[in-house]
Formats: sequence, C-alpha cells, structure tokens
Amino acid sequence: MASEYRDFLELSYAELEDLNLKAKEQRQKRVAPEVIREERLKYLAGEPRIKAVTVMFSDLEGRLHMLDYDKKFIVKSWDNLTFDGSSIRGFTAQKESDLRLGIDWAAFYWVPADVFGPGKVVVFGDVIDKNGGTYSADIRGVLKQFSNEMFAKHGYTLNAANEIEGFLFDGVDAERKYHETSAFEYVNTGGYYHSLPGDPLREFIDATAEVQRAMGFQNEKDHPEVAPSQFEINYGYGEVVAAADQIQLYKLICRTVATQMGMTASFLPKPVVGVNGSGMHTNVSVSKGSKNLFWDPKGEEKISHLAWQFVDRILTHGLDICLTMNSSVNAYRRLDPHFEAPNQLNASAVNRGAMVRIPIGNERSARTEVRAVAPDANPYLVLYAIFRTGLEGDTSKVKNLRDAKRFLPDNIYTAIDDFRKSAWTTKLLGGDVKERYAELKQASADRCPRLLGTIVKPAELQFHHEIYNQLLWNKF
Repeated sequence: MASEYRDFLELSYAELEDLNLKAKEQRQKRVAPEVIREERLKYLAGEPRIKAVTVMFSDLEGRLHMLDYDKKFIVKSWDNLTFDGSSIRGFTAQKESDLRLGIDWAAFYWVPADVFGPGKVVVFGDVIDKNGGTYSADIRGVLKQFSNEMFAKHGYTLNAANEIEGFLFDGVDAERKYHETSAFEYVNTGGYYHSLPGDPLREFIDATAEVQRAMGFQNEKDHPEVAPSQFEINYGYGEVVAAADQIQLYKLICRTVATQMGMTASFLPKPVVGVNGSGMHTNVSVSKGSKNLFWDPKGEEKISHLAWQFVDRILTHGLDICLTMNSSVNAYRRLDPHFEAPNQLNASAVNRGAMVRIPIGNERSARTEVRAVAPDANPYLVLYAIFRTGLEGDTSKVKNLRDAKRFLPDNIYTAIDDFRKSAWTTKLLGGDVKERYAELKQASADRCPRLLGTIVKPAELQFHHEIYNQLLWNKF
C-alpha cells in the first residue's frame, strides 16, 4: 500500500526520549497505578495516529512474547484480555489454559517508527490467573510482587543495572541456520574498545544506542568487547522490575536492528569456543529513600554489613540458584577458567574469577556485582533469585565463605541436580513452578550432547530456548 494514504504516529528520537523519560520518572516515583492508567488511556483515545498497542510478556524461560491489539479495542477492553496459556512453554496445562493479561501501564514505551513500525506503542503485561492473582509461572509478576512487598515492609527499593554482552554475526537468522552451517561469521575482528568508524560493528552499536536513548535507557557507554564481533552497551540503574524489562527491550532492540542491517545479534553465552564468552554482569544494591544501604565508608571494601550479608547469602546458595542464572547447555561453556570465567564461589574486589565482585564505589554507586550470569537467562528470574536470596536466604556456617575454594558446575546436568535437590529453590519458586522449570531445562539438556567437547554442537542452538522453533525442535 502506498504510504501517502496512511497517517500513523512517527515521532523524532528527541520527542521519544522526552516522553519515555517522563514515563520513567513516574515509575520511579511510584505514581499510583490507577493515575497512570487513566493518563495512558486518555492519551491513546485522543491520539488518532496510533493504530496498535503491543503488549509484551515473558514465559518461564524468559522468551519474550508479543501481542498486537488494535488501539480502539484495547481502549475499550483493556481489563479483559485473555489468551491461551497452554501454548506458552512452562505455563498452564491444556485442561486449564485460559489466562488473562493485565496491562502494567507504568511500563509503557513510545518506540521509534523505523524500528518497531509506525503507529505503535509498547507496554509490558502481567499474567493473571483465573482467581485474579499473580500467575505463579509469570516470574515478572512474582518479581514485581516481591519488590512491592520489600518496599511496603522495609521501605526498600531494589536497584539493578545489567552489563549485557552479545555477538554480532553476519547474515540474518545465523543462529537458526547453525544446524546447517555449524559456523558463525564475524563482522569485525578488532577486539576490546577497537572499532573503526563506519565498520559494521560500530554502525550496529551506534544505531542500537540511538534507539535505547530514544526509549529512555539513559545510556552510559558502549564499546566492542574482548572477543571478535562482541559488543556491550551500558545504561543506568533502575528499579528491579524496570531493570528486567530493559533487559528484554535491550535484546529485542539489538536483534531487530541487526536484522534490519542483514546481521544477527546473538546472546548465546559461548557461541564460539576459543574466545571470551558473553555474560550479563548484574549490579545490585538496596536503597531506602535517598540512602544507599550498601554504602559504608568504614566497612570492608567500603560496603555495609547488609551488603556483606547479601553477598554471603548469594554464595551460600550459589549452587542452588546457578540454573536460574545459567539456564542453557551452552552457558556452561562460558564457565571456563581460561577466559575470565566467574565460576569461583567467593567474593573479591579484584579477582574476576569470583562469582561476586565488589566494584569500587561511593555513596551513590556502592553495589555488588554478580558476574556468573549468562545473557540468555530469564532476567526476571535472575533478579528475583538474586534479590530474594540476598535478602532472605540462609547464611552458611562455613568460616570465611568469601575465600571458599568451591566452584560452580561445569555442566547443566549437575546444575539441574543441585536445583532439584535444593530446599531453597522450592521456597523461592514453589514446588510446581520449580518442577516445570527443571523439566524444561532437562528436556533441552537431553536433546544435547552430554559432553560439551571443544566445538559448539548444533543441538546446543537447535534446542535452546531463545532460538526455539517448532520446526527445528521436531527434527529431534
């Protein structure tokens, strides 16, 4: 159809940034949900150039799902959006398939028309069970509920920022075609901080960073990473649910921009053996009002007793929650000590092999960094496991846990076993959801080679949750 017949919303990147930063400020200030809802509905009803609202939610493994609703329909029926949960991996059984989507109006984004299409806005949704409560397998909703409880009980705001690494490979759908090619082709071989203006990696990073800025990410820095064709685009702290939403948006933006440029953005932890893998270093802190509760200028490494308790609990339960942070067969290739792998169950200010690092900080930036996180993990599950474990988990009776010579598993089978045997993961997720998650991980593992070896096997990608495709899965 000729474009002159259409009149859909297309805003400049500067206009988008202004709108998204205002929405972000409302979210940070915890403006009442009903106030934001009425504001958004009024906006949608009064803006004729919007044709559709994309509602996004994530399944148990962290795969992002998107439904486009006609704008006029959603204005009238926003409180009655149903879908078939049995079609979503890790959700309901077929006999009890009806679920409802609730709109989280605070998580509303204006998006660039050249990336998402003209006339669209996006919003995150909450999955609601038949009784009207948070659906137990919707970990975003579980995380949101926990965050709200911590604020109501203690006045705590849970803060997170993630450093998400990825690879840029030549060709569209390079991951889905891996079972045919058994190879990835770099677009750049420059390495850490090295990329010339105009080369494909630099153009991709620049384009992606522009989209992030327009969507209110408040970027900090971006650069090529250590491995060839590897990138990282950093942005500011956020409240924990917003931070997890931004991880999903970050990966969506990267994949969309890469596809438009004829390339593939991959978040496999170790797509190529022999070079550094990709991580998702997760920086966390807890604040109360304007005070960072992790800061103590007189404390060890200048962090507080609360922060050290948080670290000790993470290390105590490191084996229990490893599967939540390293959820794929391929993730265990990354936990290799030859490539700065954070596989040691200890904490350090300087040792990059430690599971938890204590970065240099000040009153504003004091934090702990959980390094043993893969970029393909469910971000809501990662942050829920870290924060609930850090605040409510057990503390080990082992002396000098921070110097303990223990290691994370080097294969998914051991991680699944640790996860299944743990009493803490039952408390974390409940028995039913815990078993569903373990079964999904077991099913993928059973379709992959038990011994990783020295080359990445097609099955690692073919049956990987982020690459999931019915046609490929049915080839097993």
